[in-house]
Amino acid sequence: MPDLRQTSGYLYLHDTKFTRKNIREKAGLAIAPAPAFKEYAGAEKIALPVNPARPAAELWGLLQQRRSQRKFADNPMSLDDLALLLWACQGVTAQAGPYLLRTAPSAGALYPIETYVAAERIQNLPAGLFHFNVRTFQLERLSEGAAAPLVARAALDQSFISQAAAVFIWSAVLRRNMAKYGQRGLRYILLDAGHICQNLQLAAAAQGRHSCPVAALYDDELNNLLGLDGEEESVIYLAPVG
Repeated sequence: MPDLRQTSGYLYLHDTKFTRKNIREKAGLAIAPAPAFKEYAGAEKIALPVNPARPAAELWGLLQQRRSQRKFADNPMSLDDLALLLWACQGVTAQAGPYLLRTAPSAGALYPIETYVAAERIQNLPAGLFHFNVRTFQLERLSEGAAAPLVARAALDQSFISQAAAVFIWSAVLRRNMAKYGQRGLRYILLDAGHICQNLQLAAAAQGRHSCPVAALYDDELNNLLGLDGEEESVIYLAPVG
């Protein structure tokens, strides 16, 4: 059995620890920054409903009832509900200088996480893969046709994922964060993804829907499905909702 202290994960945590002596030298690595927003210029744009009706919900009750659920009905999801879930993930709530602040926190307001959706049963939206454009609150079409089964295959063949009305997929644009925070920035990237997913889970519970976070995936198979290079941007997390 390998020594825990020799594993890659342990060494990363150890080597990115801050102390009062090393914090200045470890803060950054002089990495060139990445653009703050990602957009697919030539993609078909689908405007999302703005300010759709929000279900009445009480936070404490949602925290009590939220569970990871792996069974989904065949009911379709409205475009209004999809818009609400996307807003809960990364909707813009305010502006501070050049930063568009969002529903989920992010270290340094850098927001390195990108959101993609495999839409399977969304009313008035043909099935396909989409990128969520945070700045314009639009979906950008990446492909047509059933996509959730392809995501399920890339997620260790977990068939329940293919039964969801929509699968939310999160990638990390590593340079967007690590240009400022260096190697330690990877910690913050993973925390950002967790904040976003919890927002999705609570919003889905408010709609009476099921969801389940999934981190078990074949990274490059899912990257290839989304057309990501796996180096500058790589998938790290997903969650089906139905």
